[in-house]
Amino acid sequence: MTVEDIKLDDSERTKCEVWTRVMGYHRPVSEFNRGKKEEFYERKCFTEEKAVSHLMLDNALAAE
Repeated sequence: MTVEDIKLDDSERTKCEVWTRVMGYHRPVSEFNRGKKEEFYERKCFTEEKAVSHLMLDNALAAE
């Protein structure tokens, strides 16, 4: 049996609550107002490696 073979009915699923850090403490996104929820979902994730590589590329292009 593989992961693809597993099928769940909606009645078998469990709601997953998403928490995020806001102003130094953690809070569930479900308690945000409409505007703050929209802001949360518009966020873009990044990794430090990608951010550093972009910075190095920008510096290399500026040196030309």
